[in-house]
Amino acid sequence: MHEHLPALAAKVATALANKSEYFVTQPVELRILQGMSEAEIKDFGSSHGWRVVRRLGGRQIEFYNDAGERPL
Repeated sequence: MHEHLPALAAKVATALANKSEYFVTQPVELRILQGMSEAEIKDFGSSHGWRVVRRLGGRQIEFYNDAGERPL
């Protein structure tokens, strides 16, 4: 599943370049993230400067631009 992370990262980055949040609700995208631990998802988000929030019992994952998470 981790081989699909670059494509998901590109999609999230494109969406966050145009608006302040990106909601992952597509089953394929959710499957990629659900195969990861909470720490891996958090690290994935913070490595791109995003804050990650899980909603609806993990059925929806949200990414937000987070200035505090931006890599230097």
